[in-house]
Amino acid sequence: MNQIVLTTLNARYIHAAFGLRYIFANLAELQAQTVVREFTIHETALNIAEKILAEQPKIVGISVYIWNVSEVTELVGVLKQISPELVIVLGGPEVSHPPDLPAVCELADYVVTGAGEKSFYDLCTQLLQRQTPLNRMIEGVSVPLPQLASPYQYYDAEDIQNRICYVEASRGCPFKCEFCLSALDKTAKPFELGAFLDEMDNLYQKGARNFKFIDRTFNLKVKTSVAILEFFLARMDDELYLHFEVIPDNLPDDLKEVLKRFPDNRLQFEIGVQTFDPEIQELISRRQDNQKTIENLRWLREHTGAHLHTDLIFGLPGDTLENFAESFDQLVALNPQEIQLGILKRLRGAPINRHTDEYQLRYNPVPPYNILSTRDISFSDMQRVNRFARYWDMIGNSGRFKITLPTILGDRPFERFLTLSDALFNASGSTWKIALKRLFELVYEVMVGTLLVDSEQSQTVLREDFLRSELKGRLAFEETKPLTKQKVGKGIANKRQKMHQ
Repeated sequence: MNQIVLTTLNARYIHAAFGLRYIFANLAELQAQTVVREFTIHETALNIAEKILAEQPKIVGISVYIWNVSEVTELVGVLKQISPELVIVLGGPEVSHPPDLPAVCELADYVVTGAGEKSFYDLCTQLLQRQTPLNRMIEGVSVPLPQLASPYQYYDAEDIQNRICYVEASRGCPFKCEFCLSALDKTAKPFELGAFLDEMDNLYQKGARNFKFIDRTFNLKVKTSVAILEFFLARMDDELYLHFEVIPDNLPDDLKEVLKRFPDNRLQFEIGVQTFDPEIQELISRRQDNQKTIENLRWLREHTGAHLHTDLIFGLPGDTLENFAESFDQLVALNPQEIQLGILKRLRGAPINRHTDEYQLRYNPVPPYNILSTRDISFSDMQRVNRFARYWDMIGNSGRFKITLPTILGDRPFERFLTLSDALFNASGSTWKIALKRLFELVYEVMVGTLLVDSEQSQTVLREDFLRSELKGRLAFEETKPLTKQKVGKGIANKRQKMHQ
């Protein structure tokens, strides 16, 4: 029997709950009566509740995020019906900004807002000693980083073999981009480098090879970034793979030199461009040198084998279809492997909420609180861009249509792909559950019938991509064409990234 269960619902099994491991690492003597149990949002609330209650806990701590708040609400309701005496404590970003709180907070006994490593321990100590805390809303107390116990030893063999190991060399962010909760941070604070690298070495020796850094600004302190990259270069093998979130306009020569030494497909950079529009950047307090961003993205593509996952956000205050098209076209010209088209979401506590009235920002009332319309973007156009984003992920980001994509985009990428997106939706009625072979055939029909691409040219590029995808059978337009088996390139990158080679 464990007195305390720490749990959450991850988006997918491959994700590991880094925050829970930090909470567990800092429970001191309470660790002996605590267990971490992770689930996914795809499991039923009844099955999850059964597994939690099998531990016979007195306290259940649950991490709540924008991607799992609906499922957590259902789970908490079930737990309280079955075991009303169970003490449920919520924490995480989705419940950390009172009075703007989701309904699940009314079902819980306590809510810890903000940092939880110390506050959750203090709360559990009181509860297990049969003391009643004065407030059910508990403000989290931040602990100086050197005083935090490390979570990395709590990645077990299953995590290391089958999950992503999340790590952080620094915490916080010095920038104030209003769409992001990190805008509430005062600055970025680094962990002591020597101790951090010792922890990374321990993980590596245990077999960890997939490291995802959650630092908001990995390349903020170049000396530290170079030291971390050198550490992994010295341990480079056929399986090592690193993911970093980087600032797009900060790529000095020292950093460039070490990046050039990495083998292809061992680095993934998540690069938040968000918008190239200077007026919107100023409006949302985003400091970004657009010219340096362009130069750095171009340099990374030309001189490194890093996989570039770039981000744009649609629906920001002041956004229109026209200025978003300009940002998209500029980014396409820089040729990153992926462009993630994010739709603005209302994050609780984010400073961008101050623009809601002036720009008539209208959000979905249910998670993930995506924007529905603005002063300058109609609901109809927002729906079109939502579909655009989904089809772009299937066609542009997947790498399946690498040969075909330039023909689709031509010299007006946003305009032509929006036309393709509209026509695909009219033909299929869906952006989901389209078989890949059927998608190739639909794209052919739209290229020829709507984009007016030459039929033979369309067949040629689509056939080459179809063969690269190693799909079986023939496409409807090539029943008499001979097939020659082709394979995608080799490399450590995952299958999606190999398609971009």
